[in-house]
Amino acid sequence: MKVHTSYMGLKLNSPIVVSACTLSEQTENIVKMEDNGAGAVVMFSLFEEQIRKEEAMFKGVMSETSYAFAEALDYFPDLDDFNVGTDDYLENIRKAKERVDIPIIGSLNGITNEGWIDYSRMMEQAGADGIEVNIFFIPGDISMSSSEVEHRYLNIIESIKRTVKIPVAVKLNPYFSAMGNMSLRMKSAGADALVLFNRFYQPDFDINELVIKTDLNYSESSEIRLPLLWIALLYGKVDLSLAATTGVQSAVEVIKYILAGADVVMTASSLYKNGIPYLKTMNKELQDWMFMMGFDTIESFKGSMSQRHISDPTAYERANYIRILERVK
Repeated sequence: MKVHTSYMGLKLNSPIVVSACTLSEQTENIVKMEDNGAGAVVMFSLFEEQIRKEEAMFKGVMSETSYAFAEALDYFPDLDDFNVGTDDYLENIRKAKERVDIPIIGSLNGITNEGWIDYSRMMEQAGADGIEVNIFFIPGDISMSSSEVEHRYLNIIESIKRTVKIPVAVKLNPYFSAMGNMSLRMKSAGADALVLFNRFYQPDFDINELVIKTDLNYSESSEIRLPLLWIALLYGKVDLSLAATTGVQSAVEVIKYILAGADVVMTASSLYKNGIPYLKTMNKELQDWMFMMGFDTIESFKGSMSQRHISDPTAYERANYIRILERVK
């Protein structure tokens, strides 16, 4: 079975892509990812806080987000706690490009366009085949309007696209009030792909110590439903590559996302749990399913379960919600 696909103009041997995670800090891991069938690797994120080290500017960023009390500063690590610096990050891209043939995608994580422009250019010069822009912004300032939030995203996209020639993907959160329209506006701003969805860090409380807990749980397969919905709704309606992320634990989730219309499916949690060689297992299970179902290529079934192609498009809308409620009476 042929599992080749295309993602924002990049040719991939598999739709299974390693999402941004600490596993890619080591070049040997990236080599192992290629050997086990990864279609591409999104490098671990270079954080805006690493780029903007001026303390005053850093505090300014913090004050604009949802930090209502002092302990909330623990949401982000201290600058000195990052495993690699900005120069090392660029060197890691160069080393990876020397060792592997699969696309290497840089990742920028932040909330403003301060400092991003130079580093997006440097990533391109280091050999990155694309850039994933992870705009991790929680609009905790209640005076900020929805249009201001949207313009922040669009301004960052436009600024980066004016700087680089390589494709740019935008990792989105699921909280826009008009996701479809925002997708079209991001396309107009220059985005080449959308990654659905970002998992915002959601704090928990320790009720005995009265402190904020900063643990982070791996995603679960049950979390695929929201990105599955929006990929199925957007497929064929926006001229953008679509990447699925969150909840990918096996080939089952990979298949579902592609049926909805995803060009690629990104995973990290499954590799933390099962090891990098699990990529080979996922690819084999994908191919076995394709053989069983009579599909020769990814394109032969991609988007076949999207709203555009199913016989009852209302299955993605309010009518289906009503039918579900009627069945549980």
